[in-house]
Amino acid sequence: MKKLLALLPLFALLIACSGNKEKGYVARVYDKTLLRADVSGVVPPGVHGRDSAEMIRGFINTWTENQLMLRQADNNLESEQKNFDKEIEAYKNSLIIYAYQKEFVRQKLDTQVTENEIRGYYNSHPQEFTLKDNIVQVRYIKLMKGTKGAALVKMLYRSDKRSDLEKLEKFCSRFAVNYFMDDSKWLYMRDLKKEIPIKTYDEEEFLKNNKSAEFQEGDFVYFVGIKGFRSKESLSPLTFERENIRSILLNKKKLKLIDRLKADILEQARNKNEVEINLQ
Repeated sequence: MKKLLALLPLFALLIACSGNKEKGYVARVYDKTLLRADVSGVVPPGVHGRDSAEMIRGFINTWTENQLMLRQADNNLESEQKNFDKEIEAYKNSLIIYAYQKEFVRQKLDTQVTENEIRGYYNSHPQEFTLKDNIVQVRYIKLMKGTKGAALVKMLYRSDKRSDLEKLEKFCSRFAVNYFMDDSKWLYMRDLKKEIPIKTYDEEEFLKNNKSAEFQEGDFVYFVGIKGFRSKESLSPLTFERENIRSILLNKKKLKLIDRLKADILEQARNKNEVEINLQ
């Protein structure tokens, strides 16, 4: 019954804007019509009731406004002001060229980027890798207050022994609300603070003076082990930039491949005397 009531606004809207079935449209502006079929795909799956009705109403209103504005513009602009043939042709051509270049790159691009290439780019472009925010290497655990075994976490989370970390991860997988153990990865400090209630006005000072920290807030207790950090304005570590550099190098390969394609096409056309440029 509740589901039926939720759908009533949508049914009412469709009935109101569709009129007689014989008309076959839900809205008309002069000689332009909006078909029911055009409206049927407006609402995405999972949207129902009033939200669905509002989306349909908004779509119809926007369509109506656009048709009225187009009519007004058509009546008030000179013919040459409404001629966009050149712009349309240029846009169409750019889309065709882009589609061909994209397919050419997909077929021809060597996507392998070696570690030596990554390291070489990193070493030769340090100015591109200045940190804009503090980053950290950490492990952290979030537990409910009163969790049995919290003393074990307190004893193990600062350890670097593999056996201790295996015990800790096994415990966390069963009892932790949230945890992160891969302290070889770099995280932005701002992202860490979304998970852990670290309250400090000076992040760098906090990171310098705390190798580990414990917090309590609300119903939770938090353990944070800080393995390392880099402050903003310093050089970002290679491990943090590896994927970024890989993307940069791949993009450079794409551009080089496209430039080579353009040059080859031009050379072939010139050899066949299919290109002629007269500047005089």
